[in-house]
Amino acid sequence: MTDIILATENLVKSYAGSDRPAINGLSLQVDRGQIFGLLGPNGAGKTTTISILCTLLQPSSGSATILGHDVVRQATEVRRNIGLVPQDIALYGSLTARENLRYFARIYKISAKLIEERINECLQLAELQDCADRRVSTYSGGMKRRANLAAGILHQPEILFLDEPTVGIDAQSRNLILERLVELNHQGVTLIYTTHYMEEAQQICDQVAIVDGGQMIACGHPTQLVNDSPGCGNLEGLFLQLTGKQLRDRVE
Repeated sequence: MTDIILATENLVKSYAGSDRPAINGLSLQVDRGQIFGLLGPNGAGKTTTISILCTLLQPSSGSATILGHDVVRQATEVRRNIGLVPQDIALYGSLTARENLRYFARIYKISAKLIEERINECLQLAELQDCADRRVSTYSGGMKRRANLAAGILHQPEILFLDEPTVGIDAQSRNLILERLVELNHQGVTLIYTTHYMEEAQQICDQVAIVDGGQMIACGHPTQLVNDSPGCGNLEGLFLQLTGKQLRDRVE
């Protein structure tokens, strides 16, 4: 019997002045312990979906639950159990990585006795322990992404949302982040992962949902989806077959 940790049902999000919903009847389920990839072209509704699930936006209609808690009516309970690694770097450049993590530890209300231990664990996971006392503004792009990840896992969330965590970084940092995400998953953390790098999704995800126009158009294990679509060759080929090759410059 599966343990559903996240579910949405007929989720809709409309914005005033837009001619179509950003999310249009999205229903999905994520099992505990999965790495779940949420894939789609620009403007498909990925970031809007993540924002609703993280209680940053309210849906226009439909429902979403995390660990049985409704994201609208029980937002406080949801926030206690989730972590978010946003696409933008959510750190203060004028502070060191260690100072940033101390700041977030207080927001998360981590016990004072455990703060330094957790900070050191997260810095080590991100391989930033040797530069933890440098200002984040001096970091390379890859180092900032790794520090962003450290901040997102500081409070040991059961579910971690990651919105394009490897965008625009060097191959070494990208590889390290992927390795660390798999390690976190093996420790029991459920990951909800958005990316434009299809090879990443095919490499680490147990299940992917491809969305376009705010609707789910395919869902399943990436290898199975590819095998069920002759001629695609890989997940990127399937993605282009389903969503088309036309450029998508609209932002959500």
